[in-house]
Amino acid sequence: MGATRRTALPRRAPPTDQPWPAPDLTPYLDALAAARTPAEVDAVTDHVLDAAEPALRALSDYLVAAARWKQENRDAAKGSPSHLLMTAASRALSALALADEAGLNRLRAAYDPAPAPSAPADASRGATASLPPAPPSTGPAPRR
Repeated sequence: MGATRRTALPRRAPPTDQPWPAPDLTPYLDALAAARTPAEVDAVTDHVLDAAEPALRALSDYLVAAARWKQENRDAAKGSPSHLLMTAASRALSALALADEAGLNRLRAAYDPAPAPSAPADASRGATASLPPAPPSTGPAPRR
């Protein structure tokens, strides 16, 4: 929404006419540029997410309140302003979850990669090649 449209609408003065200050990401970007391992990248990203979480949570809370204004959210149709605001509120917090998941996936890929599939030792055995060996028969089971 452009500034012209916003200023053309009748409105009450907001509680403050000052926008939220933009965060200075320079220290995080410098730390990211200096990172040498996936663990270091993840640590920097965790710090950024921790710093951004309160603002994103506050924004999400506001969007939910705007969606519920005059109970417009009750039986809100898909695509309605109330529905879209609720979706935006959810996605604001989803950004944190997605970034966290990306970090975990990066760490798993770097430090706990899945084992490479191995070829069966004897391809002539067919389908039984992937089955574990039968347990040895040692008589009756031990008592507990």
